[in-house]
Amino acid sequence: MRITSKGQVTIPQGIRERAGLLPNTEVEFEYAKGKVTLRPVGKRQNRVDRAVQRLRGSGTSATWKGLPTDEIMKHLRGEV
Repeated sequence: MRITSKGQVTIPQGIRERAGLLPNTEVEFEYAKGKVTLRPVGKRQNRVDRAVQRLRGSGTSATWKGLPTDEIMKHLRGEV
């Protein structure tokens, strides 16, 4: 892996997932004893928290506004 001329590097997906590094996650770097450490600022998210964050707001379409959940599900299943 190489650092680009802009100082950028791609963090492998498996490491991002295990560390809870989602897009827009604030991170901090530390240099100590010749090693660089990267860590998220704040609390680490588990898989459920990450899934909820990814889906948050996805069901707010004006198409479904005011409909009961059962009706929305019928539409999504093609039953209406």
